[in-house]
Amino acid sequence: MTDMIPQFGGTLWTLASFVVALAVIVTVHEYGHYIIGRLSGIRAEVFSVGFGPRLFARRDRRGTLWQVAAVPLGGYVRFLGDSNAASAGTGQQVDPALRRQTLTGAPLWARFATLLAGPVFNFILSILIFAGFALFQGLPTQEVRVGEIAAAPPGVVNELRPGDEIIAINGQPISSWGDIGRVGAELPIATEYDWQVRRAGELVTVQGPDPIPPRITGVAPRSAAADAGLKAGDVVLAIEDKPISRFSQMRSSVEAAAGRPLALTVWRPEQGTADYTLVPKQQDLPLAGGGYEKRWLIGVTGGEGYFAPATRRAGLAESLWLGTLQTWGIITSSLAGMWAMISGQIGSCNLGGAISIAESTGQAASAGGASFLWWIAVLSAAIGFLNLLPVPVLDGGHLMFYVYEAISGRPPSDRVLNLLTAIGMAAVLSLMIFGLTNDLFCP
Repeated sequence: MTDMIPQFGGTLWTLASFVVALAVIVTVHEYGHYIIGRLSGIRAEVFSVGFGPRLFARRDRRGTLWQVAAVPLGGYVRFLGDSNAASAGTGQQVDPALRRQTLTGAPLWARFATLLAGPVFNFILSILIFAGFALFQGLPTQEVRVGEIAAAPPGVVNELRPGDEIIAINGQPISSWGDIGRVGAELPIATEYDWQVRRAGELVTVQGPDPIPPRITGVAPRSAAADAGLKAGDVVLAIEDKPISRFSQMRSSVEAAAGRPLALTVWRPEQGTADYTLVPKQQDLPLAGGGYEKRWLIGVTGGEGYFAPATRRAGLAESLWLGTLQTWGIITSSLAGMWAMISGQIGSCNLGGAISIAESTGQAASAGGASFLWWIAVLSAAIGFLNLLPVPVLDGGHLMFYVYEAISGRPPSDRVLNLLTAIGMAAVLSLMIFGLTNDLFCP
């Protein structure tokens, strides 16, 4: 019985993290509907975080009831006259004088803006979070300058100091951050290298480690590495008792294993050396020239040296632009992945359900507040994109009806709306069940 306590605690942590992330994303989404609806002259009767029985509530001076409900797996805004939480038609009798304040009675532009605002606010949340990272963490300096020195395993020689500007490695010139990886990949394997740096205005040569060591800088949620308990900052010393000193050696070892269990010897700054066993997972990865390839992965990123780049302060406009680019990248990759599954380029197991999302959220939260916040930004952008799909019952489906109304001059008939809504609901439920099935049975 006591053996189940850690597992039970991990499950509670996963559920709590998932609920917190979902509450933030849904609240922002629904607030987008609410505030743009209010500014467009549409009255909100209820703003609910969660579903089911009401836990506590407060009514504001505009008459909107703000409530927290018992089931924290979503939320909604119910506008004046709505028949249900999905704003599906006017099911209540409304004074004709107040019809303009209902969603169905508002002008087309107001309805369109109100429905579009939910996904847009999700995108704004993602942009602001990504921009915040750039703003507060800074961006690498243009010159290749050493920032904070990272912990390294015993025996690794690292005479680099914060503020050093890297000029060359083993005689190979370095003029940009990309040069470190390129030069490092061409160097012969050795225990140490000559690093030429500019220090206090003088050129000096110091001894330093491999430019692209097997040091982990990130662990993907639900990956083999995450399941095994690896963390950012870990250094892989050996695989199957064979010492390694470069990140590419780890990659080739994983590929050669072809899915069989791998024994890793890992050094962790605060704990020392420990052994881990993990099983690589086969995944579909996009190719630079288009298409996909299957590769065995353990789910780690790395290849960075035993130091962080020196940073410069990022401006507000620059940070927002970078946040926009990152959010756009999530949207386009989601669209590309969806099309790849539909066209058969990648397997359907790439589609995860609620279980995989919850597990990924829990692992991101376990990695620290920054990782959790970053994951919320990723999820927010993905959820905003999904809500824009032209499927009835989603925001995109309503927007599709509004486009039809704008073109034809009249809304679809109630019969057509009910039929398409039923089809859309069936499609969404089927997709959810399919995702859950993948979570349970896909490797």
